[in-house]
Amino acid sequence: MFKTIAVASLVATFSSPFLATPSFAASSSASEFNVEELATGLKGPWGIAFMNNGDALLTERAGGLRKLSKDGTLSDAISGLPEAAVVGQGGMLGVALHPDFDKNQWVYVCLSVADGDKRGSEVHRGRLVGDKLENVTEIFVARPKIDSSHHFGCRLAFDDGTLLFISLGDRTKKEKSQETTNHFGVVVRVNDDGSVPKDNPFISGPAPEIFSYGHRNVQGMAVHPTTGKVWTHEHGPKGGDEVNILSKGDNYGWPSITYGVNYNGSVITDKKAMDGMRQPLTYWDPSIAPSGMAFYTGDEFPEWKGNLFVGSLKFRYLNRMVMDGEKVLKQEELLKDRNERIRDVKQAPDGSLYVIVDGMNGKVLRLTKK
Repeated sequence: MFKTIAVASLVATFSSPFLATPSFAASSSASEFNVEELATGLKGPWGIAFMNNGDALLTERAGGLRKLSKDGTLSDAISGLPEAAVVGQGGMLGVALHPDFDKNQWVYVCLSVADGDKRGSEVHRGRLVGDKLENVTEIFVARPKIDSSHHFGCRLAFDDGTLLFISLGDRTKKEKSQETTNHFGVVVRVNDDGSVPKDNPFISGPAPEIFSYGHRNVQGMAVHPTTGKVWTHEHGPKGGDEVNILSKGDNYGWPSITYGVNYNGSVITDKKAMDGMRQPLTYWDPSIAPSGMAFYTGDEFPEWKGNLFVGSLKFRYLNRMVMDGEKVLKQEELLKDRNERIRDVKQAPDGSLYVIVDGMNGKVLRLTKK
């Protein structure tokens, strides 16, 4: 059974394109909605992907892959995937369905996998048959694996065709993010079977899957519903979380340029811009520790159409960004009164909004119009 709670939210207005320290106005907005606790007691829920019938596949970082029915029923763990290395920030992480899932039933999962004392992100594909994945194959391996338990990336998104984008963190080896010879701090692009598209920008290099580089740890990725461009956000350093629009072959600067500092306050670099390095669309200072990302296109909340949603782990709210093209007009904090770390957000086929609450007693929330 789920609980239903009526909620009203607060609005904050920011400058654009860059966000300075925000000031918040305690004014009521038009965004009033019900919150249903659809599922509880989850082991670090991390990602969710919807089928057209309203059911979804859900990853638990310390659990596995499960099916979540639209009535809130959770299946047991779906078998067939390799064992995830559940250490630090690692585990069973990103999930996506093939654009033609109704026909082929292909499921894609990004997880951290160990090789001795070394770990790295891998993407595996399998066909969903009942409560298991069959014909599971490894379609991508981030190289090299190293002895680190942080910054695995692992968000997945298909473009408007059958190209799969995979985010990969810098694994705390930030200097490697300026190289295109490895998979540290990059977003890669592969075909749906893991092969490399012939027009990838570094096709002749040792890491031909790379689409863009100079990232720290992309924890949110979404395809714009109108332009088809891939948008991401960086889980950055202190004061350096940012939103980017990906462009083939481009360098997004980490760690040569950043608007942030180390968590202890020490300087990473004195440069915020350099020739040949992309500027973010916007950034947060203070950092909100963003995770999850979705554009809203549904009819349940017509006033939200075109808005961008991002979870905040640090300040524990769902961030609604009102957009005018690539310009941020204002932002609104939703669910802040719940004081829960938001790990992911996705729109369901019926237009409701699903929100994943992080933690070892994690939850799935469903937002509907009041």
